[in-house]
Amino acid sequence: MGIDKESDIAANLQIGPTSLGMVRIYVAAEGGLELPLDFDPEEAEEIAEEIRLAAARARSMSEPGGGGGKAGKKKGKTG
Repeated sequence: MGIDKESDIAANLQIGPTSLGMVRIYVAAEGGLELPLDFDPEEAEEIAEEIRLAAARARSMSEPGGGGGKAGKKKGKTG
């Protein structure tokens, strides 16, 4: 599945700090899939910036004459 392909899979997303000083992105999807992704604070800030940039690009794509492309993605450490 690519980043630009729609899916019918529903998932819950939680983001918060861990007791070890990491930032956890926790994804729980249908069928019992649980995916905890831990990032150090610097990585988390980079991901946040990528999300902001992707949101800005998506917003510009919905405007007349807007273009855009695909943003990069980060891989996390499972934990």
